[in-house]
Amino acid sequence: MHSNLLHRLPRCAIALAILSCLAGPALGADDAPACPVGSLVCEKPVIDWSLCKPGDLFEFHVDGLPTEGDRSAADTEVKARQSTSADGENFVLEGDASIQQLDQLIRADRFTYARSSNDWSANGNVRYQDRDLLLGASDARGNTASGAASLNQVRYQLLSSRGNGRAATVELTDSEHAKLGATTFSTCPLDSPGWQFRADSIELDQANGVGVARDVSFRVGNVPILWLPYASFPLDDRRKSGFLYPTLGYSDERGVDIAQPYYFNLAPNYDATLTPRLMTQRGLMLGGQFRYLTDSSSGSIDAEWLAHDREADDRRSLVSWNHASRFGQHWRADVDINHVSDDRYFEDFGRSLDIASTSLLPSSAYLRGQGIGWNASIGGDEFQVTDPTLPGAAEPYRRLPRATFEIDRALVGNLQAGIESEFVAFSKDDALDGQRLDAFPYLAYPVEGAAWFLRPKLGYRYTGYQLDRDDDDAPDRGMPIASVDAGLRFERPLAFGDFGYTQTLEPRLYYLRVPYRNQDDLPLFDTQEVPFSFGQLFRSNRFIGADRQMNANNLTLALTSRLIEDSSGQERVSASIGQIRYFDDQRVQLPGASATDFSGSSYVGELDLRINDRWRATFSNLWNPNTDQTDLSAVGLQNRFGKQGVFNVSYRFRRNLLEQADLSVLVPLNPSWRLIGRWNYSLYDEKTLEAFAGIEHDSCCIAWRVLARHYVHNVERESTNALYFELEFKGVGSIGQRTGDFLRRSVFGYQ
Repeated sequence: MHSNLLHRLPRCAIALAILSCLAGPALGADDAPACPVGSLVCEKPVIDWSLCKPGDLFEFHVDGLPTEGDRSAADTEVKARQSTSADGENFVLEGDASIQQLDQLIRADRFTYARSSNDWSANGNVRYQDRDLLLGASDARGNTASGAASLNQVRYQLLSSRGNGRAATVELTDSEHAKLGATTFSTCPLDSPGWQFRADSIELDQANGVGVARDVSFRVGNVPILWLPYASFPLDDRRKSGFLYPTLGYSDERGVDIAQPYYFNLAPNYDATLTPRLMTQRGLMLGGQFRYLTDSSSGSIDAEWLAHDREADDRRSLVSWNHASRFGQHWRADVDINHVSDDRYFEDFGRSLDIASTSLLPSSAYLRGQGIGWNASIGGDEFQVTDPTLPGAAEPYRRLPRATFEIDRALVGNLQAGIESEFVAFSKDDALDGQRLDAFPYLAYPVEGAAWFLRPKLGYRYTGYQLDRDDDDAPDRGMPIASVDAGLRFERPLAFGDFGYTQTLEPRLYYLRVPYRNQDDLPLFDTQEVPFSFGQLFRSNRFIGADRQMNANNLTLALTSRLIEDSSGQERVSASIGQIRYFDDQRVQLPGASATDFSGSSYVGELDLRINDRWRATFSNLWNPNTDQTDLSAVGLQNRFGKQGVFNVSYRFRRNLLEQADLSVLVPLNPSWRLIGRWNYSLYDEKTLEAFAGIEHDSCCIAWRVLARHYVHNVERESTNALYFELEFKGVGSIGQRTGDFLRRSVFGYQ
């Protein structure tokens, strides 16, 4: 009889836990920083309950109960100081009576059970505990045959996640259905709920995974801030339609900015979200997302619509379609289509500097194939100009269609053969249209050992055009390309004090030979010169796109050295330097640029120094001996202090383009209070690009953040101000402007 009783009470207990399904486990503390030094973006931590005071468990919590094992297969143990039955039908257990089956423990001052009717009752200080839940009630009664039960004056606390509350009554009609009267839920301490949900009644249908609450209020302290006469919610992972958490914000450009999404659970494999967004200076925007999933495909369609923008006196809109399909083992389709109504859309409605400064909005659709040693694609690309300062001529060519094919196969021994090829049809309004075929068949013979490698490669690059012009409508270009890439790796042990290290010395040579071909008659469809960097030392072409192939009789000399900590395997120091030596003039240039006769490229140097787990310094520099000037320089320093503190300072310089200083910091004042800020200043423009300062407060169950921000919001370098406020009720959700992702991108190492 007692085994049946054990199976009924837990169902009520589990039902009481429904509102805590989002709660996470507590975090432990250690001496290491929460995010490794040098991390540009730190993962979002799970909910932190470390500020909750100890002793939140009810006073009757029993330590040491099993947490693993099959409960249904375990024996039932019944204990009491006294057990009586006057007639063999009615049984009474009294005096610290308890019934335990593995991790389930029920205790009460008195248990009674009637064999013929299967009625049971527990009176006086009823206490229930298992691996997930702790529950107390003044009394309980029910029937083991029907599964019906009722409990009065219930208190409960979740053990597997955070959450607690009360219920005046709990009625179980059967094992799948329950009704709670005058119930509460919170993740705050038992004796001081900073916030809580209250409901006059909650009905639970575990068979269908749905709960219904009536007369629901959400309170902060004793102040009700939200009331609903009726609300339904899921009891498990099954999705359900309903309101999501709103976002709130303010900016000079948009005024008060409020968005309230509503989720539609349309079917098991597709759903939708509708998001009205009210901007007091712009108007009411309607946004939405539709997601779908099939056995072989998935995708989403996003759209935003503002019928009349009061500032621009025009209609504004955005449409985006992202789709992926797989056809068998080797083929898939990828679609990414994007369109906005005008070139200032991101400037006016984007919430970050990166989005606001978007100059070109890409769209593409491709069928892609991949197998052992080969890959292929066919599709197309186009770009929409979203920078109002760019002229129409700056719009890139449409590449439709575009097809690629690459294969690399072993022939005999280490000998490899392959081809890299591309066909593109280019078109653009008021510009030269044409088609281009680019093919590069090659042979390679890479050999290597534990401390060396040698990679010779020989190929022939042919590029032919079919152009929409009267004269020379089919120009072409062909030349052999030969290269040899070779390197060595030396190692030696080093010791500094009690620490052992391995130092490497890695010289590398790269010889490239490409004869000169005059390419002045070739169009320029999609080719640009790649900014010079350490990786450029080992490329066969300094241009991306097939319209230009540089001539070369070059030898790259580079040297890298690393210092690796033996105990951890971490790379503490990495230093590299290199230069290209030119034996011929650099005759192939983009239109408007003159040929050069430099004997050597810029010197490229990089240094990455990780002193310990808390300090990191980086340095890179391009010094041009031909002009005796530094073309690029970047310096960065990061310090992790305490558990979550971080300090970043950096300087970036590129000649005739930018010069910026960037400072960001996160300062934990104590476990509850943190200050955060960033200042990004352009010395080139003598203007602040972005600056923000904020304060964060954390407690056991409530966290909030206020952030004031000043930033450049358009390409004309005009600035705006914004104020963000976010309030999180731990274990439930947050309201306000979502700033966590923004801060993780803006403050390297923020967590």
